This record gives sequence, structure tokens and C-alpha cells, in this order.
Amino acid sequence: MANRKKLAVLFSGKGSNFAYIVNTLHHKGFEVVVALTNNPNAQGINIAKEASIPLEIIDSKAYESREAFDAAVVKCLQKYNPDLTVLAGFMRILTPVFTEQIKSINLHPSLLPRHKGLKAIEKSYEDEHTHGGASVHYVTSELDGGEVILQKEIAKEGLSFEDYDKKIRSIEKVALVEAIRKVLD
Repeated sequence: MANRKKLAVLFSGKGSNFAYIVNTLHHKGFEVVVALTNNPNAQGINIAKEASIPLEIIDSKAYESREAFDAAVVKCLQKYNPDLTVLAGFMRILTPVFTEQIKSINLHPSLLPRHKGLKAIEKSYEDEHTHGGASVHYVTSELDGGEVILQKEIAKEGLSFEDYDKKIRSIEKVALVEAIRKVLD
């Protein structure tokens, strides 16, 4: 089983994308070797516990700078030596301390380079384009600025914002898992 690709997953909230990774990839040619959160109250913590995945909680509020927090995360991840680190709803802007040492990918709910940063689903729903979607990209120290690995599109026509939001969230997970396979195959 030595050829299993090792994943680290970072999350900040309920961990729905993390759960999808666990269900589709964990022990299926891949192994989630660590789950890490910056939020001691993240609901995703239970997903790690239920799947018996090692869990690390590094409270970002306990660090005086982004760099100090990132250094702690890097040090922690290096113990697990993942082939790839996946940001699955990890609500942190990462500094070069992290991005220059950790090979990582991130999911973003728009067709980058459109709508970087927060409220991307709202912004893409309201823009002039007929399609929105989700992107998976390499993480660099520029927010949502790394090279795009793949994108999935959905047509906006006839969708209420709620429907559009649901559709984006359902394709996001699939895009993320496809990107993990693409990067590590």
C-alpha cells in the first residue's frame, strides 16, 4: 500500500468538501494523513474523528501574525509529509512562509480570474456572464491567483440565486476531487 498518495486537508468550517474527499478518495488509492483546522469550533472536526484521521487544531487567534501562524502550520504538516495539501474551505490568506514550502491547491467558487476573494458566488451570479462555476488552482501568496488546474461551468439562465448557489456547491466537490487526481496522477 506504499503507493497511496498522501493528502493533508485544511478546513475552517463545516467541512463538507473535506467529507466528500474522505468519502471518495480516503483509502481508495489516497490517504488523508492529517486534517488541520484553524478553528477549534469547526464542525469538520467531527468528520476527522469519525474517519479516524489524525486531527490538528492550530488556533489562528493564538498567533500574533499571519507568518507565525503559517510557520506553525507548515511545521505541523511537514511531520505528515503529504504529497499534496488541499484547502477545503480554509478561510485564511496564506503568506509565502506557507506557499513557498507546501504544495497546495484550493477550491474557489468562481471561474477565476473572475471574482477573487470573498462573496464570489454572489458576484458571479450578478455579473454579465451567462455561466459561472468553480475553479481549483495552485495556492500562491496572491489570493486566488495561482495557476488554474481545472474549472467546471454551470449555466446561470433560469436559476434563482439559491439554486445557483446549490449547483456551485455540488460541482465544487467534484472539481476538487478531480483536481486532486489530476495533480497526483
